[in-house]
Amino acid sequence: MSDATRTKPQLNDLAYMRDAVLFDGPQAPHKLSRFWMLLILSSIIAAAGVVADSTATVIGAMIVAPLMLPIQGTMLATVLGDRDALIRSLLLLVAGASTAIGIGFVVGLMVVNDVVAATNSQVAGRVSPGLIDLLAALATGIVGSIALVRRDISDALPGVAIAISLVPPLSVVGLTLESGAPDQSMGALLLFLTNVAAIIGTGIVVMAVYGAGRLAAPPADARVIARKRRNTAIALTVMGIVVLVPLTVSSVQTAENITREATVHHIADEWGGENDWVLTGVKTTNGILVAAFEGDGGDPDTATLESALRAAGIDPAEVQIELVPTYTVRLGPEATPEGD
Repeated sequence: MSDATRTKPQLNDLAYMRDAVLFDGPQAPHKLSRFWMLLILSSIIAAAGVVADSTATVIGAMIVAPLMLPIQGTMLATVLGDRDALIRSLLLLVAGASTAIGIGFVVGLMVVNDVVAATNSQVAGRVSPGLIDLLAALATGIVGSIALVRRDISDALPGVAIAISLVPPLSVVGLTLESGAPDQSMGALLLFLTNVAAIIGTGIVVMAVYGAGRLAAPPADARVIARKRRNTAIALTVMGIVVLVPLTVSSVQTAENITREATVHHIADEWGGENDWVLTGVKTTNGILVAAFEGDGGDPDTATLESALRAAGIDPAEVQIELVPTYTVRLGPEATPEGD
């Protein structure tokens, strides 16, 4: 046996891959019961973790979540041209995602305060996806697909489960919907769809590289092969358009917001120093740039601030300032606020 033969990676056979990600055969009822049990529990854990703003809890939900299976099942069924398995996987994926959203909504009903990006870092990190999120999803999808094909790196699958975010964004969709923030819900849903498209798209490419499609019975007609390849190319193109367009728009908007916030921060900081107010931060909320100040200054003149903003190309109507007065109270028998 040559060195090349000994070092060639061993691939899992078709039966193994089908058993790993497809819900068919005599074990289908057992697989489905396990899937729904883990999905419901992981959705509860994820929703609770988001509400508690606990990264550790959310990571725990990502490990338990089984949504990776129907996504990879969709990918494998596409490569094999198995229409029945494709339909089953897609239906299971849609039903599972809807269930996770519903559980997030129900958990939101139990919470007194709204769970939105302004008050929760777990939500804030999942409602404004950009192209960098697509890059991470593509790399994770490649690892997950290779782990399915090759026997020597199947141990990487738990790490893939942590790296790819599936159930937590769906929990955020439900929580923000219940909190009356549909725009944030759409952002979290876009993150989920980005991850799904990345797993399916990279999986199809990886399967083609490793020749997994040839493991199935080859069609006798060359036209059938050409049609399958054409359908695969169309599917990849559609997924790319559906994901890339909104992600690009989101990335551009985020970049614009960062630039505008930096400009307003510089101008507001100078203006605040001249009026005895200390700038504590600038953020964009619903398209409005909010500059927050603290201090013991009086009622400031905003005319100079508006002029500086216009000179920098910022419409003052899109800027809001928040002034929070501060004072010190001395303790003791004759306690009075400092400055009275």
